[in-house]
Amino acid sequence: MTEINFKTSDFYYDLPEKLIAQTPLKDRDHSRLLVLDKKTGQMEHKYFYDVLDFLNKGDCLVINDTKVLPARLFGVRKDTGAVIELLLLRRIDDNKWETLVKPGKKAKKGIELIFKENLLTGKIVDVHEDGNRIIEFEYKGIFEEILDQLGEMPLPPYIHEKLEDKNRYQTIYAKHPGSAAAPTAGLHFNDELLDKIEKKGVKLAKLTLHVGLGTFRPVKSEFISEHKMHSEYYELTNEEAEKINNAKKQGNKVISVGTTSTRTLETIGDHNGLVKGQKGWTDIFIFPGYKYKVVDSLVTNFHLPESTLIMLVSALCGKENILKAYKEAVDKEYRFFSFGDAMFIK
Repeated sequence: MTEINFKTSDFYYDLPEKLIAQTPLKDRDHSRLLVLDKKTGQMEHKYFYDVLDFLNKGDCLVINDTKVLPARLFGVRKDTGAVIELLLLRRIDDNKWETLVKPGKKAKKGIELIFKENLLTGKIVDVHEDGNRIIEFEYKGIFEEILDQLGEMPLPPYIHEKLEDKNRYQTIYAKHPGSAAAPTAGLHFNDELLDKIEKKGVKLAKLTLHVGLGTFRPVKSEFISEHKMHSEYYELTNEEAEKINNAKKQGNKVISVGTTSTRTLETIGDHNGLVKGQKGWTDIFIFPGYKYKVVDSLVTNFHLPESTLIMLVSALCGKENILKAYKEAVDKEYRFFSFGDAMFIK
């Protein structure tokens, strides 16, 4: 089967709903860890803090330091008083945002919105073909501070429990605000574990990719080659690029934390697996048949059936190996998705 013939249904697996993690564990690094050998398909069952055993001196661990915006807002329409829910997707300029509005059918151009006693107001200035609305906001003060006051974390739709602590949907190294969702593979790291990793001689490289909600968009086409990916903004500095290149040149591994770091590295990487500091937008779609250039190993969570993310991990170690590993994880009752357990693909 060539990559052209892969169907979306080829990446389906059966997941009991009870295995979808609704809340984070008390200790970030105490999640379970399924270790998968990408060449042989052999598996080991560990805990996340054991990831240290699979990293070697001279390796480079690449993390995404994006910060999730509390991007879910609740307000009312000025004309009718009807309650609306708003999700900020992408900043266009200082006061304009691309958003998702619910209910959206009647949210036409020109409609004005009010949030929390006029602390923030907005006006729909455009409606895109895909239904997203462009909203121009008015406020006094600093937008991010108002958002911290009014906004809620935009948890994925499969999480039904309320998040007690906003910071549990942030990585401990989150720095640059701009994401509509967390790079969840990074949620397992705490300061102590990162300290041990660096003391072992593993270099830590940071990049930024602002995660868009397109990450969760289902693949609707029958054949995956017909799927159009969303675009996401990334940045990598020259200094961080050098750490990655040094590992490559010395024959050590580049270990990517999460699919977001992976997409960025594979967008930037040349045919020798080297990267340059740059910024831009990526809509790279990685699925079986793709040859990885930069990433050798991957720390990742368990992904939704038929999603672009399970296709990405399948490209690294083979669809059969991944589906077999996922079946093993289901049988052993691992916790799935954003607040769930992790995999290390070595």
